[in-house]
Amino acid sequence: MATTRKDLRGRTLRKGEMQRSSDKRYAYSYTDPLGRRKYIYANDLVTLREKEARLTKDQMDGLDIYVAGKATVNFVFDRYMSLKTNLRQTTRSNYLYMYDRFIRDTFGKKKIAEIRYSDVLQFYNYLLDKQGLQTNTLESVHTLLHPTFQLAVRDEIVRKNPTDGVMAEIKKSSEQTTGVRHALTIPQQRAFMEHIANHPIYCHWWPLFTVLLGTGCRIGEALGLRWDDLDYERRTISINHSLVYYPVGESRNSVLHISKPKTEAGVRTIPMFDTVKDAFEMLHEEQKESGWNDVEIDGMTGFIFCNRFGNVPNPQSVNRAIKRIIADYNVSEEVEAKKQHREAVLLPDFSAHHLRHTFCTRLCEKETNLKVIQSVMGHKDIQTTMDIYAEATEEKKQESFERLAATLDIF
Repeated sequence: MATTRKDLRGRTLRKGEMQRSSDKRYAYSYTDPLGRRKYIYANDLVTLREKEARLTKDQMDGLDIYVAGKATVNFVFDRYMSLKTNLRQTTRSNYLYMYDRFIRDTFGKKKIAEIRYSDVLQFYNYLLDKQGLQTNTLESVHTLLHPTFQLAVRDEIVRKNPTDGVMAEIKKSSEQTTGVRHALTIPQQRAFMEHIANHPIYCHWWPLFTVLLGTGCRIGEALGLRWDDLDYERRTISINHSLVYYPVGESRNSVLHISKPKTEAGVRTIPMFDTVKDAFEMLHEEQKESGWNDVEIDGMTGFIFCNRFGNVPNPQSVNRAIKRIIADYNVSEEVEAKKQHREAVLLPDFSAHHLRHTFCTRLCEKETNLKVIQSVMGHKDIQTTMDIYAEATEEKKQESFERLAATLDIF
């Protein structure tokens, strides 16, 4: 039998009510639509129950406002999230972090029934131009807003989804296409790796970038690799999980988590090339001397890569390192090129994901079987593989024509 809770004066308290012994204040706890525990406080029980009554009325009014089409984007998003009961906690936290950071205090306050296509387009352009978002980050924002409006469509609050087609127009105007990142050229690739190998400060990054360029792994897949994932006898690497960096609650702090692939294509076994094997063996010897990585993440241990603090690196730190290396290389290359009276081979701005694209491009230049390429890369959609293959083969075709034009005397 449940015990009836009472206050310090012996009065019976309702479900969710309590009185704190420390300051004698009353509190009422409830769960919001997102499943988060919330509290309201008062100095006396009468005031607390008045606040409870207002809360109940606000909750009921919220439903009436929604049905009447006067709800804000925030209200519908919170409703949408409350229905997504199958989301992993890390995914839910990430969604809330993105929404709260980019949408809630601005676009989220607009009434959903009054929003048109042009309003969404204007908001997306604001995020790109004024907030400095990259297109891939804007994609993440879009994946939150689109299903929010779609819920309103299905509930017959609005007739059409105003976010439909907005991303396509954004990409068209900025001359970007889904999934296409320009690969490094072979001279750029070699210059990048040689600079790292010969640099007294950046040389410790050589094994990781060798693995990224030699496997085509996503950055989270590479950082999540463990010694148990390597099979030296068969010369293969098992890709079965990824490392992700998630924010903690409403704070700016973030923690690393293990994420399982969302599709079957993400789980795969890829070949271990000689140079990649050398990189792993170098790290193995170093850790035998300095000590093994003993970090545990979601029950997993034995991670291959670790930073100078003994932790597994996060993807952001890798991309920051790439930017520093590019800047250092370009400065020294400009000086050397001037001394040698030649044109400098400068590195463009790129991220860890460009190294994956570079590997895929090199693979497409040598391999004609698209299914093999798709399997190695872990592409869910064969169209992604075909797009990269088309880009790589078009560049090779142009190179062949240029060589042919230089040698073929037909006039």
